[in-house]
Amino acid sequence: MTSSAGTGRLMLLDSASLYFRAFFGVPDQRSDPSEPPTNAIRGFLDMIASLITTHQPTHFVACWDNDWRPQFRVDAIPTYKTHRLADATVVEEEVPDDLAPQVPVIRDALAALGLVRLGADGFEADDVIGTLTARHKAAMAVDVVTGDRDLFQLVDDAADVRVIYTARGGVRDPDLVDQAFLQTKYAVASGPAYADMAVLRGDTSDGLPGVAGIGEKTAAKLIEKYGTLVALRAAVDSGDPEIKGAQRTRLEAGAAYLDVAPKVVQVAPDAPVAEVDMTLPSEVADPVLMSRIASEFGVTSSFNRVLSALRIE
Repeated sequence: MTSSAGTGRLMLLDSASLYFRAFFGVPDQRSDPSEPPTNAIRGFLDMIASLITTHQPTHFVACWDNDWRPQFRVDAIPTYKTHRLADATVVEEEVPDDLAPQVPVIRDALAALGLVRLGADGFEADDVIGTLTARHKAAMAVDVVTGDRDLFQLVDDAADVRVIYTARGGVRDPDLVDQAFLQTKYAVASGPAYADMAVLRGDTSDGLPGVAGIGEKTAAKLIEKYGTLVALRAAVDSGDPEIKGAQRTRLEAGAAYLDVAPKVVQVAPDAPVAEVDMTLPSEVADPVLMSRIASEFGVTSSFNRVLSALRIE
């Protein structure tokens, strides 16, 4: 992979992706159910320790969902993430009962350690990641840590932007997603081509229907042939004779969906994300808070692993 212009490495965490994985993957060790749950806290901190130790970032941001289902995406496609709603009358994501109280503790643990956490009102963590990538990739390499394929669209070998994809092997044995990975796995040549393919294919996990009858392989072939979704649609509109029969019918029938789907699939490169110093901390920001969390939730060893990864005595 080509080295970027700078010498630093920025690690961007899709925080919810990781703390959900921690919650479901780390055993609940409580002997008394009246005690507070801690498995997501322990797992999330251990993941950070492992990621920093392995990938040696110089800069770090835990990216946050200030809005997990932004209105601009719902306005474009009303089915966006509807299956994840707690119920039809409450527009909040369904979160397991034992995970919900751990999320504020994770937030406080990051603050205590001095690890930057950033969100943007009206935007998802994906958009924070997209914005920070766009803002900093000319100056340093970028590692995006997520279990979400949507962020493959940011992969850019020339700028040294890759995805550390945790869905299968976790943070200890992730897929390192670069353009060669995209070509081998999905038959698309770049991050933007992946996004265009994903629009055509759809994604049931996000409530995106895709173009009926156009699966992943056909979508990839169309993007490979025409280069971009915009060029494909121009070919359909101009009557390109190579697009015919059922395929033409399907693409024409999907026109209204294709008008709006890109704004749902594409992450924002310009969300209102604060400009802050993202350098890894060289000392604990709030020792009193860290000590209180460590004691109250029994996560001293997890904190110590993060401190060791950060080389903080």
